[in-house]
Amino acid sequence: MKPPMVYDVTIPSSQRIISTTKTVQSIAASSSLNSTVRAGYRNRHATECLPGRALRAASAASLLFLTATGVLSPCGAAAAPDYSIQAIRYATVPGFPLEGLMMGAPKEARIDIAMVVWLVRGGGRAVLFDSGFHRERWFKDFTITDYLRPDEAVALAGVPADRITDVVISHAHWDHMGGVDLFPKAQVWIQKQEYAYYTGDAWQPDGQHGGIDPEDVAALVRLNTEGRLRLVDGDDVEILPGLRVYTGARHTFASQYLRVATAAGPYVLASDNCYLDRNLAEGVASATFSDADRPANLAAQKRMVTLAGARDRVIPGHDPRQFERFPAEGRVARIH
Repeated sequence: MKPPMVYDVTIPSSQRIISTTKTVQSIAASSSLNSTVRAGYRNRHATECLPGRALRAASAASLLFLTATGVLSPCGAAAAPDYSIQAIRYATVPGFPLEGLMMGAPKEARIDIAMVVWLVRGGGRAVLFDSGFHRERWFKDFTITDYLRPDEAVALAGVPADRITDVVISHAHWDHMGGVDLFPKAQVWIQKQEYAYYTGDAWQPDGQHGGIDPEDVAALVRLNTEGRLRLVDGDDVEILPGLRVYTGARHTFASQYLRVATAAGPYVLASDNCYLDRNLAEGVASATFSDADRPANLAAQKRMVTLAGARDRVIPGHDPRQFERFPAEGRVARIH
């Protein structure tokens, strides 16, 4: 299902401007290979206001009927779907140093961390937040147990890889962007600055690319040339109705986290911008791009709680407790 496009329609001066929705084919082929969604704007691939004359001759009575029945709505005011949210555990890293997750933690402390992607469904879309990994080198660098390739893990939740419509990448690290090539029909969303840095300056002599896999970067560039990459330009951007991304936590150069609207209120999927429930509870920063970014990370964690409405509605990135806090069956926990 392609995203809807909303057209403004001018009718006689005695009547108000209204809008109608029309499902259209992807405009990627007629635009540049990559599309940028800017802060302060609704995603132009999802709900864009355009001039038109299609309903100029419609009667006022018909328009009132269509508006009352929900067929027509004010431009940009389309109701967000009531999304479902599932956490899917595709692997475990046992005995991970806690100090790598909570700055200042005791050096001897260890934790078995969950390797997770999140499946968000609603409005005819199946959106994956992060994509896991599958490249062989990382099995040599880390102890990985209970591994199931992310596309196969997602299928356990009832969605085959080719039915994933969108993949939102929180950041470019190997265990979050490394499965981006496993979902052949998805459009992929990443921050514009994250893309620019890790396809460019990160590999210069003064750059930082720890945890970034060159093969993942090549896959991302290939997605761009195929017209499947969407670049998000900044903070507080609605990429799809009811799905809004935020920046500022600085886990990587321009990491982002996702706010999901549901009928029961919003949830925030933090990914590595907040590793554990303990980070929130104890006010401790997660790992950041530089030590100077720790205050920004703490500020972002507070903002996540505000955006979600409560601390327990923020879902940290690697905390196994999400499979205890919410009803779980095997690898899949239902958050909402």
